[in-house]
Amino acid sequence: MTTSQAPPVPIRKVAVGALGMLAVATGALESVVTPTLPLLQRELNMSPAEGALLSIVLLITGALITPVAGRFGDRYGGKRVLIRLMAVVSAGGLVSAVAPNLPVLLVGQILQGAMVGALPLSFILVREHLPEQESKVAIGVVSGLFVGGGMVGTLAAGPVAEGLSRHWMFALPSFVVIAATLLVNRSMPQDRPGRPDAAGTDWPGLALLSGILVTLMLVLSMAPDLGSQPLVLAVLLVLLAALVIAWTVVERRVASPMVDPRMLSRPDVWKPCVLTFMICVGTSAAVYLVPQLFAVTDDAYGFGADATTIGLFLLPGAVAASLAGPLGGIGARRFGSRAVVVAGIVILASSLITLAAVHTEVWHLVIGKMLIALANGLCVTALVTGTATSVEQGDTGIATGLVLVTRVIGFAVGVQASGALLTAATPAGSDVPDESAFVTGFVIAGTVTALSLLVARTMRKGVKA
Repeated sequence: MTTSQAPPVPIRKVAVGALGMLAVATGALESVVTPTLPLLQRELNMSPAEGALLSIVLLITGALITPVAGRFGDRYGGKRVLIRLMAVVSAGGLVSAVAPNLPVLLVGQILQGAMVGALPLSFILVREHLPEQESKVAIGVVSGLFVGGGMVGTLAAGPVAEGLSRHWMFALPSFVVIAATLLVNRSMPQDRPGRPDAAGTDWPGLALLSGILVTLMLVLSMAPDLGSQPLVLAVLLVLLAALVIAWTVVERRVASPMVDPRMLSRPDVWKPCVLTFMICVGTSAAVYLVPQLFAVTDDAYGFGADATTIGLFLLPGAVAASLAGPLGGIGARRFGSRAVVVAGIVILASSLITLAAVHTEVWHLVIGKMLIALANGLCVTALVTGTATSVEQGDTGIATGLVLVTRVIGFAVGVQASGALLTAATPAGSDVPDESAFVTGFVIAGTVTALSLLVARTMRKGVKA
């Protein structure tokens, strides 16, 4: 005999608006480092590799938190978990705001990384309280608003950091996150009873995944110096392989794995994960390299831009990214996910290769970054939307969490590799890397992105309305 479950309570527009406000606020908080990274590197005396680490530590935390948040949301309710997660994010934003040095700022960014788990939790709430077709558009809109918040952060971070201080560029969006969280708590219906989870949380799997990511980032951050220390490189690679094997064994044997191997074996899940990783590795090169190229002195080969000017140069890309979310959701519904993903990959790869050949004027970089942001948004939104609507409702958080995990890992790998590339190409006694390092970075990113077409062509077309 099955127990009937109460029908979901439809959500009001104010509740959807609250989720949108939260997406904008967290997107802004996530994005403030990118346009101000050269400024932070100067103020905190960081190398390019250390700057890359600062820009990805938030993503590393997100990669760890997201699958746990998705699982908890599926089991215990999206609203309950989302509110607690945003409390951690708010604390991280405030720590970053008062940070006097790099170590404390890294701690704040680690706490802020919990914000990445907000997206799958929002998807859980949307799917629970909206009809299927409306939920597809809503998922695209929430994703787009998150990117739109990135536009706000990109534009405002430079003027705030230079007009007030770097501390305020973290504090202001943190205050908005707190306000949006309170509004979500007030306007969103209470969670229905979730599915039982007697096995508990997969803490061993989480610990091993943490070790994998830390070791991987260590290898990439130390890459410029590892050539002269082959033994260190060998030890790190052996450790990385051992951690991967141990994690795989644990996830196969644990009763309630953090990442269910059975779900990863499904083409509707692993193909979007692989594609998201490759696409985000390519995109992250532009995310890191373009602002660095803007900041290179104009007596070399750069443009000598300050943080405010860099933010203005990046604004068209942020606008394109904010539009890509809803466009990707609508496109996936009308033409199928595969068509949107393939179109995005072609635009992305072409733009990266073009930037490698042509980057001598500001408008070259502005247009290239705009096309890259648009293409990445189209791809990721279509992949997330297709994954969210191809699994059972109770697995939405886990499945979309896996895609978002590969998104942040792809960004982390691409950014850290780009930072290591610039560090290795910087002559002793100079702060300016060789121009060839930028060319190499764009070429590698374009090649990785183009290779993702081999996977994209094997995808299902996706459901068309």
